[in-house]
Amino acid sequence: MAAVRIAVVGAGLIGRKHIEVLRAGNPDYVLCGVADPSPAAAEDGRRLGYRVFADLAQMLEAEKPEGAIIAVPNQLHEPAGLACLARGIAILVEKPVADTVAAALRLVDAAAAARLPMLVGHHRRHNPIMRKAAEIVRGGGVGKVVAVHGMWLNHKPRGYFDVAWRREPGGGPILINAIHDIDCLRMLCGDVETVQAMSASAARGFPVEDTAAAVLRFRSGALGTLLVSDAVSAPWAWEWGSRENPLRPHDTEDCFLVAGTRGSLAVPTLAHRWHEPGQEDWNVELVRRNVHVALADAYHEQMRNFARAIRGTEEPVLDGLGGTRTLATTLAIAESARTGAPVDVARFMGRD
Repeated sequence: MAAVRIAVVGAGLIGRKHIEVLRAGNPDYVLCGVADPSPAAAEDGRRLGYRVFADLAQMLEAEKPEGAIIAVPNQLHEPAGLACLARGIAILVEKPVADTVAAALRLVDAAAAARLPMLVGHHRRHNPIMRKAAEIVRGGGVGKVVAVHGMWLNHKPRGYFDVAWRREPGGGPILINAIHDIDCLRMLCGDVETVQAMSASAARGFPVEDTAAAVLRFRSGALGTLLVSDAVSAPWAWEWGSRENPLRPHDTEDCFLVAGTRGSLAVPTLAHRWHEPGQEDWNVELVRRNVHVALADAYHEQMRNFARAIRGTEEPVLDGLGGTRTLATTLAIAESARTGAPVDVARFMGRD
């Protein structure tokens, strides 16, 4: 079977990662073109040997891809995605799926009307560590989930804030960073029903928050907490513990703790502890095992899922509606932090 022809729309940092994956020689998929108006993108195409178009419509007409990865700025996700869907092209939209829930749902509805797969690029869903963690939790390895804690605690470099929008509301760790962790919590524990949050900007004094804390009530009845900060020197973040990004430092620490009626699981170390049935007692030592998985590049795994979803041989690991629920949960946390009031996530979705 011929490789699926996939285009990339937007050749920024994440777009270049997708280009690299598509050019890696996997027989399931191949890069057929890039749409980006920047001279740097054109130069990369000339140097590496792939076609770059300054105009999206021109690229879609000339290359006729079967799938397209939408990696342009968030506010452009909707028009770029709709342009692809209107031409019968499946889409993988980078996170967040759109800048608003309404825009995301318009993409979801357009994909459904066209009967085309729509995936959302929360790549951690494809990481073998997160897959195994979800398998353990959903398989009853901790019993009924009662409580969960998530952390993203990092220190962004000073030069990061030389870009003006990163100092303004909307440019902080809630919307930029924690959305990945929120999606991981949803992967482990299901949908979030309500949130209540607080934020602070005391560390730097910028208008944007540098720290936030949220309490989450999941539909299952479980309670969770999420703590995020980009102004602390700490190792409790996915990037530090998962080894997913080889350019980041590594420290064997966890960022997600899932606790249930019979056991608990720490992620990404996959330290699994439990009581045998009838032994649930704080005086009884927990059984422990360290679960080991073979590491794999989540972006390559995601691309395989996209290609197979286009072929109709696999379902999307995270479809458009799922990605929209993650966006709605994140926006609800930001709203609650702004107002100090609890927020119903379904209100942001506008549908169940």
